[in-house]
Amino acid sequence: MQFQQIQQAFIAHIKDPEHQSAPADIEDRRMAIYRELFFNNVEGFIASAFPVLKSLYKDADWQVLVRQFFVQYQCSSPYFLHIAEHFLHYLQQDYVTTEYDPVFMLELAHYEWAELYLATKQLSQAETPLRTEQITHAPLYLSSLAMVLAYPYKVHEISTAYQPEAPSEVQYYLLYRNAADDVKFVLINQLTAALLQMLQQSAGSTLAAVVQQLLPLLPQLSAQQLMQGATALLQDFAAKGVLVSFQAEQNSLP
Repeated sequence: MQFQQIQQAFIAHIKDPEHQSAPADIEDRRMAIYRELFFNNVEGFIASAFPVLKSLYKDADWQVLVRQFFVQYQCSSPYFLHIAEHFLHYLQQDYVTTEYDPVFMLELAHYEWAELYLATKQLSQAETPLRTEQITHAPLYLSSLAMVLAYPYKVHEISTAYQPEAPSEVQYYLLYRNAADDVKFVLINQLTAALLQMLQQSAGSTLAAVVQQLLPLLPQLSAQQLMQGATALLQDFAAKGVLVSFQAEQNSLP
């Protein structure tokens, strides 16, 4: 057997020892060490990335879930951050839920991944936060270290003590990393989410342009009322470092 064939057989057995035979010239004692090492590393990465999700499972059920991912998903990168994203993709695209999975599994997993993504994201160049007094006239950009998210569950409250059984009113979140590199969230309403999404879609817009876009959505408010409300809101976000003078790069969300 050529080296590449041995290598492929080795990997196939490590991933799925129940259905793939080990290379004939490697003793099982050594293979057992490799099997445990590889799986434990992957499980450790996933557990670190999704601690709340893991806490909702019995140990045996969690092991089964991670084992299915380990066997079925073809990871293209060995890096911790990429494994977390691959696991999320697996849950979203390939995994068939069971009675042991919470109904909010995908939403919680996405929220935990987003926290990790922002906590570890490295920018190609530093962004300059807008000063609050610049909000009324400067081009507005949402920081690359911020995300606008929406889920039909209060994902920030989910724990072993709180597990909703069905979807409810949509919750809107602004998730961001502050100057101290801590990831924070703000619960926002639908209108604020729409405003921030406009800034994402029309990066560099001025406050006046954003207000003009919002006017048809809120005919009960005058342009002056909207301007006052949007100014106060965006000044608060600027103080949090969420608004910047330019955006280093766009976020690409699973």
